[in-house]
Amino acid sequence: MSDATSRTATKRAAPSLDVARISVSLTSVHKVEADGVQVFYRTAGEANRPAILLLHGFPSSSFMFRELIPRLADDYRVIAPDLPGFGFTEVPPERQYSYTFDRLALTMEAFTQALKIDRYAIYVFDYGAPTGFRLAMAHPDRVTAIVSQNGNAYEEGLGEAWGPIRKYWVAPTAENRDILRQSILTAGGTRWQYTHGVANPESVPPESYTLDTALLERAGNREIQLDLFLDYASNVKLYPKFQEYFRKSKPPLLAIWGKNDPFFIPAGAEAFRKDLPSAKVQFLDTGHFATETHVVEIASAMKDFLAANGPNRPATESAAQR
Repeated sequence: MSDATSRTATKRAAPSLDVARISVSLTSVHKVEADGVQVFYRTAGEANRPAILLLHGFPSSSFMFRELIPRLADDYRVIAPDLPGFGFTEVPPERQYSYTFDRLALTMEAFTQALKIDRYAIYVFDYGAPTGFRLAMAHPDRVTAIVSQNGNAYEEGLGEAWGPIRKYWVAPTAENRDILRQSILTAGGTRWQYTHGVANPESVPPESYTLDTALLERAGNREIQLDLFLDYASNVKLYPKFQEYFRKSKPPLLAIWGKNDPFFIPAGAEAFRKDLPSAKVQFLDTGHFATETHVVEIASAMKDFLAANGPNRPATESAAQR
C-alpha cells in the first residue's frame, strides 16, 4: 500500500443541528519508505496545521491512538507511526534491521524527514518515550512540546514490574530470556498490561490486547521483543542525558499519567519537575494504557496544554525559552 492507494482523509458531517454542524476528521492509513523500512502510519488533520507525532509503546501500535487522533485533528496534523517490530510496519529481511532503541529513533527521524515534518510536538508513551527523547536530544529545535503519557525518563519511575527484565539485563542468559518469553509475551501477559490498575477491567476494549496478541504471534516477533527488552537497559543509561536535555532546552512538558501503572509509577511523572519546574503533571485513576479508559480526559488536557505551549508557538519564542 502506498500514499497513492491509501484512503483519502475526508470530513464526515453529522446531520444538521439547530446550533451548529458537527464534523469528525477521519483517520487515513498509509505507508512510506524510511530508513529502508516501510513505515505504516495513521494520520488526520490538514497538512498545513501544526504537527503532533504520537509514539506508541510495547506491545501496541498506532492502533492505541484510534480514539485520540480524531479528537485532536480539528486543530492539528496528527501522525502516528508503527515502530519497526510493531503493528503493520514492514521491515524487509534483507534490511538486517538491528532492533535497538537507537535504531528505532533513527528510523523515526527518517520517517519525519520523509513526511517533511520539521517542527512537531511529541506524545510519548512507554517505548515511545526513549525513542522520542532521542529525537528531541538530536534536534531540540524541531520538538515544540512534549506530552508524556506514562513515558519515563527517571530511575524512580521504574516500578517493581520491571523486576524480571532487570534480572535479564544483569544476566542475559537463555534461561532468563525464556522466562520473559513465557511470562510477558503471552495472551494473558498482554491482557494484564491493559487491565491492571483499571477500576473495571471489562471496560477495556478487547480488540486492543487481542490485536497486540495476534501481532506478537507472527514468526520471529517474540525474538524481536526480547531483543528490545534487553536493549531497554540502554535507555536507563541515557536517563541523565535525557534530563540534561530537559534542563538545557526547557521544552514545555505535560506528564499525564495512569497512576496505577505497575511499570512506570507516579514518581516518574513527578520527577520531571526536578529538571522542568514548570512541567504540568496530571494523574488519572487508571493503568498503563490510559488512552483505553481516559481518552476524553487526555485529549482535553492536551488541547489546553498545546494551545498554550505547543506547535503554534513561533520558532523564535521556542528558541528564546531554551
